[in-house]
Amino acid sequence: MISNKLPAFLIGLAVVLVLIYSSVFVVNEREQAIVVRFGQIQSVKREPGLYFKLPFAFLDADRVQYLEDRALRFDLDNIRVQVRGGAFYDVDAFVVYQISDARRFRETVSGDRESAESRLRTRLDAALRRVYGLRNFEAALSNERSSMMQEVHADLNTAAETLGLTIKDVRIRRTDLTQEVSQKTFERMKAERLAEAELIRARGNEEGQRRRAVADRQVVEIVSEAQRDSEITRGQGDAERNKIFGDAFKRDPAFFEFYRSMRAYVASLADNGTTMVLSPNSEFFKFFNSSDGTPPAAPAPAAPTAPAN
Repeated sequence: MISNKLPAFLIGLAVVLVLIYSSVFVVNEREQAIVVRFGQIQSVKREPGLYFKLPFAFLDADRVQYLEDRALRFDLDNIRVQVRGGAFYDVDAFVVYQISDARRFRETVSGDRESAESRLRTRLDAALRRVYGLRNFEAALSNERSSMMQEVHADLNTAAETLGLTIKDVRIRRTDLTQEVSQKTFERMKAERLAEAELIRARGNEEGQRRRAVADRQVVEIVSEAQRDSEITRGQGDAERNKIFGDAFKRDPAFFEFYRSMRAYVASLADNGTTMVLSPNSEFFKFFNSSDGTPPAAPAPAAPTAPAN
């Protein structure tokens, strides 16, 4: 009799185990769960732990849909955006988001991450084009880039809230000029650098000319002062020499006259190919006509004759 009851007991135990297994679900710390009963959301479980639900999900009773409860990311690559002025960029960006409202997320996109990310990509593309289009060429490469990302974040967060999402961060991974714009930019930057070099060179030449003019003026002033000082010194020397000659002449006029004559002979009779034709009785040779080296006495002047009556 016990043997007849054993199969029934095992069947009953199996049914109980199946009921327990289909009535229990576990939520870990990286996810959250939505309990759906006959297509309606019954509850959202965000805390990790063991939970119970109605069994027989195949009969459209309680079903559990698991959603991520951690930060998620999606990328948007090779978006061509145009800035104010006509230049184009190739932009790569990424978004970090989190499912903050599981109920709304289930109601709007049926809990499908791909559908939600597809909507966010469309909105991110539009936000990037708008933000870049309001700025000049240099803005994306300057400190203004952070404020641009804040604008994109605010714009994208508005759309994300309708999906039950919260945008944690928006970042630009790459901002490159397109090939044709890069070449034009290179040529423009090259022209700007050449113009800047010419300006620096012109300023250098101007400064060089100014300094040369100052130096030339200083040279003229120094030379003039030196010539003035030399003339003053030369004049003082000539005055001193003449004073010495004058003192010597006063002390011994005869010797001084002899000395002056000897200097004149040296200067005149030097071997320089000069021919002089002079009378031996001329005043120049007066020291050659006396035996003792003294000049001959000058003849006494003739007595004046009395005028006739």
